[in-house]
Amino acid sequence: MTPIDDHPLRYALVNELHARPFPSFAAPAHVVYLAIKEPRDAANRDRAKDHAHLCDLLGRAGAPLPPPGVTHYAGEIGRYALKWESHTEFTTFLAHAPGVSARPFDPAETEAFPADWIEAAPGKRIAAVMIRIEELPEDPESVLPRLEDWFVHESLVCAWVLDEAAVVATDFRIDPAGQMRFAIFVRPGTGPGRVGRIVQRICEMETYRAMSMLGLNRARSLTRRLNALDPELSELVDGMTDDAMPAEDTLHRLLEISSELESLAVQHSFRFGATGAYEAIVKERVEVLRESRFRGRQKFSEFMLRRYDPAMRTVKSAEARSNAMIERAARAGELLRTRVDVERQAQNQKLLESMDRRADLQLRLQHTVEGLSVVAISYYAVSLAGYLSYPLAKHYGVTKEMAVAGLTPFVIAGVWLMVRRIRKGFGGH
Repeated sequence: MTPIDDHPLRYALVNELHARPFPSFAAPAHVVYLAIKEPRDAANRDRAKDHAHLCDLLGRAGAPLPPPGVTHYAGEIGRYALKWESHTEFTTFLAHAPGVSARPFDPAETEAFPADWIEAAPGKRIAAVMIRIEELPEDPESVLPRLEDWFVHESLVCAWVLDEAAVVATDFRIDPAGQMRFAIFVRPGTGPGRVGRIVQRICEMETYRAMSMLGLNRARSLTRRLNALDPELSELVDGMTDDAMPAEDTLHRLLEISSELESLAVQHSFRFGATGAYEAIVKERVEVLRESRFRGRQKFSEFMLRRYDPAMRTVKSAEARSNAMIERAARAGELLRTRVDVERQAQNQKLLESMDRRADLQLRLQHTVEGLSVVAISYYAVSLAGYLSYPLAKHYGVTKEMAVAGLTPFVIAGVWLMVRRIRKGFGGH
């Protein structure tokens, strides 16, 4: 067969679809999850530091090290199975081991990620999750006393997931050890792959929820600044009809406000865009859990609707308000520029009229000067012509005065024609 040239990225892109499989494990088991993000400009971070941090963890356990540049890794660290992934703004570590501790959510279970290793991370902890996985008893209601003991009652979220394959519970609170707790009670016979999918979706839901909430602080700080700029912008717009206020001064201040609004929009655009993307992922992860109500308890979707959605609406409101103020400032700027242009045109018209008057005066003065020039030049020309005509006039018996009198009209006419021709040569009329 004739060889076919594939796109150089074809195989890499297809392999990416299969590069990050769900973890797989059966109940009972426990999971420790960690997400780390650099506080600033995480999308442009030095990913070599992430790789070095992973290698530090693997080196402590004597595990094989991945090659540089990888974006995912799966291996063993002691009794834990580890899954590491590098994302746009953060890295995640998921470690799981069979069995559960006698003490529910024992902080000792976080030993997979040593405290000094976390402290040396190239970033800060944005999510930390402990998941306790047990088999669901024959009587599902028997888990309720344990849930009441493990979680804060008023924040408790508990629901069937994946067509009642398991019960998932949490209170979305951080415990004294800095962990967010989740409990999963798996119905007997549920496959390890399905349990792994539940765990993966819970971890992703919490991570993307935390990442999207970063936009809330940005929205609040932006709102405070917009609250300060809004009255000033409104005052400038209201004062546009006041002829006593110089339009150019108003335009200068309006341009300063517009520049600050544009700068604020640029500073927050990435975070607000990321917040919208993360919010969509959170809602998708909740949806794919296919939850149903468990013994009248609050579902994940209901918790998100009451506690999470208002925060996202705040972010969207701040972004929309910023865009609206930018548009309003732009419209006001256009109106002010039009007013300034009209005033300048009126000033230019007055200047042209003044220049026309000066040109008329200059032209009249020029004609006057030309007349005086003709007289002056003619005076000297008549004198010269008189001297030249004396011998001839004497020969014919004409007196000196008569000769000068006879030459004067011709000399004046000649000088006038000469001055006129010179003026025409310079474009005069």
